[in-house]
Amino acid sequence: MAILPILTAPDPRLKKKSLPVAAVDDELRRLMDDMLETMYAAPGIGLAAPQVGVLKRVIVLDIDREEVKTGPLFMANPEIVEASDDDVSYEEGCLSVPEHYSDVVRPATVRVRYLDRDGVQQEMACEGLLSTCVQHEIDHLDGILFIDHISALKRNMILRKLLKARKEKERDAAEGKPAAKPNETAPAP
Repeated sequence: MAILPILTAPDPRLKKKSLPVAAVDDELRRLMDDMLETMYAAPGIGLAAPQVGVLKRVIVLDIDREEVKTGPLFMANPEIVEASDDDVSYEEGCLSVPEHYSDVVRPATVRVRYLDRDGVQQEMACEGLLSTCVQHEIDHLDGILFIDHISALKRNMILRKLLKARKEKERDAAEGKPAAKPNETAPAP
């Protein structure tokens, strides 16, 4: 397994729509394993293939908490087939939008259909953090970031800060300065 580089906004590749997976084969399972290792190392609780520069409809999740035990979930071609009318607000963050968080309103529960790591079609009812995380990661497959769900003013402010940080990093690299150690961030969907 390998740790893959995670793209950060405003990288234009994050805004592209991913293509469906034809079959779950050894190559795709290797990608899923690399994505899971990358997600754990970040650290995070969800990661979509576009975040590592692969435009395939693949996500990995692991939201294990004391009250919820899912273990790692591998989903190819995930699609929401049912969503509740009730909404819930959750403070979201993202490995592709580091160190920024905002409340996002989404359906409280969803039912998702997907191919698992063995290529078997599954359906799962999701609620709470799992529901939020599944919706967040599926958004990535459609080129949508959580900041696309917030006000334009707040979104533009976050994007300006990310762009400034990227330019400073590039300038430091050009001047031969050692890379700053990234700040530890809370796990994000």
